[in-house]
Amino acid sequence: ALLGPNGAGKSTVLRCLAGLEPIDDGRVVLDGAVIDDPDADVFVEPEQRPIGFVFQDYVLFEHLSVLENVAYGLRARGVAKADARERAGQWLERMSIAGYASERPGSLSGGQAQRVALARALATNPRLLLLDEPLAALDVGTRATVRRDLRQHLETFEGMRLIVTHDPVDAHALADRVIVLEGGRVAQAGTLAQVTAHPRTRYVADLVGVNLVAGEVVAGVLTTASGARVVIADAPDGPTLATIR
Repeated sequence: ALLGPNGAGKSTVLRCLAGLEPIDDGRVVLDGAVIDDPDADVFVEPEQRPIGFVFQDYVLFEHLSVLENVAYGLRARGVAKADARERAGQWLERMSIAGYASERPGSLSGGQAQRVALARALATNPRLLLLDEPLAALDVGTRATVRRDLRQHLETFEGMRLIVTHDPVDAHALADRVIVLEGGRVAQAGTLAQVTAHPRTRYVADLVGVNLVAGEVVAGVLTTASGARVVIADAPDGPTLATIR
């Protein structure tokens, strides 16, 4: 899961991986294959990358039925219409929304639309699944249910998953590793327990509900830049971050 405040660069990371935004420097490597490397003049077009993308607002095609929405990615990759529709129907069955196959997206609830968007992304059998705040558009009443369903679906997905979220509950439920982005840089990385147990930035401290105090430790006393002194339990001398619950 990618966590971080607004403007940290989370969605930009997803767009770069998907090929929707070319990178200026560095490399993107997927399963050992380079798909973006400006220095080597390598850029694999988005539709050629084995990547599925679930957008925050789902971006379902309003003029297509639910079945045609799920079949779209397969058709774009050259799969015959009958085969694409059959495989799309199988995914709708798997997502328990086969009864809405002929409906248009406008008639769906938020949870149903999210399942359609997920089915559309998974139908192409991607190696990497990108989810940009997949639960943000849901109301509080349906969020827990859809989160549980999403976790079940992700557990059966054999590829890699990268989820952007603002909610530590989503990160705890859906991810085994967390990367915190701030100002376009990685501030912390590890399991959610590791990150929240030792917050290194104000954002992470606020996320877990603790106060973060930075300063210099001498003989068991931390002195902040403003001159405040905090007696701490245990820390060696030097620059230190202390947390107070």
